[in-house]
Amino acid sequence: MPDPLTPGDGQDLLARFKEARERRDPDAMVELFTSSAEVRHDPFATELHGALDVRAYWNAAAAEQAAVEFDAERVWVVGRPVLASWHEAFPRRVTAERIRVRGFSVLELDRDGLIERMRSWPVDRVVGTHTEGQDG
Repeated sequence: MPDPLTPGDGQDLLARFKEARERRDPDAMVELFTSSAEVRHDPFATELHGALDVRAYWNAAAAEQAAVEFDAERVWVVGRPVLASWHEAFPRRVTAERIRVRGFSVLELDRDGLIERMRSWPVDRVVGTHTEGQDG
């Protein structure tokens, strides 16, 4: 990938993230990260280190959530980091709670365009209960 990244590079990365997220595809998600990635999905969460931790996190998310909707609202590129404000929504499988999340992430990319460090600041709310046959 070019140095510095272009705004299109950042948008392409978030498009691939969206596709993996909405498909709830841990394999596709892991392919976005380096094998030694450092990831913190929340300032108070334990940091994930490496591909095994990243895969375990996305496996758990895929098992817990259904009908995920994800959209990057704004994407900025500053050198090699990609910054994004985003929102997502999903029902939890076990409780049927409908969750809405707004967040901001900083994704630092390596020379191949893979995420080597990710930091996120999400805020989530329960907004109702998902009923069978309801979209999203």
